[in-house]
This record gives sequence, structure tokens and C-alpha cells, in this order.
Amino acid sequence: MTQASQHLTLLTGASRGMGLAMAHQLLSQGHTLLCISRSQQDALTQHAEQSSATLLQWTHDLADSATLSARLQTWLDQQDSKAWASVTLINNAGVIPHINPLSEAEANDLARALRVGLEAPMQLSAVFLRATAAWPAERKLLNISSGLGRKAMAAQAAYCAVKAGMDHFTRCVALEEALKAQGAKVCSLAPGVIDTDMQQQLRNAAPSAFPDWENFARLKTGGQLSSPEDAARRVLAYLARPDFGTRPVADVRDQ
Repeated sequence: MTQASQHLTLLTGASRGMGLAMAHQLLSQGHTLLCISRSQQDALTQHAEQSSATLLQWTHDLADSATLSARLQTWLDQQDSKAWASVTLINNAGVIPHINPLSEAEANDLARALRVGLEAPMQLSAVFLRATAAWPAERKLLNISSGLGRKAMAAQAAYCAVKAGMDHFTRCVALEEALKAQGAKVCSLAPGVIDTDMQQQLRNAAPSAFPDWENFARLKTGGQLSSPEDAARRVLAYLARPDFGTRPVADVRDQ
């Protein structure tokens, strides 16, 4: 019997920043890639053709994760489980709500941040783990976290809470998967500070509403931000490490 050699990766938030860079690099490596984002990227389609890789792009707002979860369950159930050497879910999508104290936050803004950043990863992870439970492929679940899940910051209560929640639900899932004969390898990974739209959003905040404004401005002027491409390489290198999943909550800079 020929051993499966193809790799299937599911990636959210692939339309910009580090997510887009990861998508490019995964396609270059020949992965079959399912991207789930609010918009499709023609450049990704072209890159997939040039790389002779298979790409699917689903356009979906992750704030509506229940509908997406049902669609993903159906799609995974239709796949040939024996065709893959590995199957991976990367929960990368997230949003930064308006930068202000919680006392000034709007209900809809908070709800969106929590749905996209925490509810969607939990629902998609549940579907992924359930649908692939009997697959012979190596299974990995990578949640893209943040140092702000481990260090509090004023004016960013929702984002910090989302990432702290992501870290802790990953710890729980790691315990659950460890009890299974062929459980998935699970990790919530902080990717370091990256020069993305989110960083620009923080730098553009009013200093009066964001006490840490000066620190974030200094990261940019001091050249301390990784490019999305470099951050993507480091995250994917961590994902490929043989010890991936031994620490359910980790940082890309961990040795």
C-alpha cells in the first residue's frame, strides 16, 4: 500500500498579514489549502497555479461561526481520510475592537471580537477534532495566540480576554487529546510582534485612550517588528517541529 504523502491544511484569516503570508508559504510547500476569510485573494489563486498546489477559498465572516462549522463538518466528512499524511487546522483570524476602556466599549464591537477571536476557533476546533478523529493522518491544531493573552493591557480588555481564553481552551483540549490513542497535537502559539494592520491600528489610536501607545510606536520606529513573511516562516517552522504539541501554550521564540 502506498503511504499517503499529501498534506491538508485549513487556515482562517488568510486574506492579509501573517495569514496571507502563511497561505503563500504553505502553497509553495505543496499543501492542499482551504482558506477561510472575509474575502478571496486573486494573488493566492495565481500562486497556487504556479505552485501546482490545490487551493480552496471560502468567503465567510467568522462572526457567523455556527453556519461555517456546519459547512466544514460536511466538507470534512466528504474527504478521503486515507489520502492525507497530515491534516492541520490553523485558527489565525482575529480582530482588534475599538481601542478604549471597557467602560466605553460598544456591545456589538465586543460581541464581534469575542465571536471571531474565541467562539469561531472553539467551534471550528470542535468540528475538526470530531470529523478527523478516525483519520490515520497526523493531526495538528494550531491556535495563533498573542503575548497579550498572557499580559494585561489597558484599553484592550476584549482582545486580551480572547487570547487568554484561546490559551486556556487549548490547555483543556490538549488534556483531552492526550487521553486518546491517536489524539491531535495541540498548541496555542504566540507569534511575536508583527508589522501588520493590527499594529498600525494600535499606533493610530489616540494616546489619551491607549496608555501603551508610546510602547507600540517605539516598536515600529525601533525596527522591532517582524515582517508578516518572516513571522509566517517562524510559525510554520514551529508547527513542523517534532516536539510540536508538547507545550500546549508556547511562544514562537521558545527553544
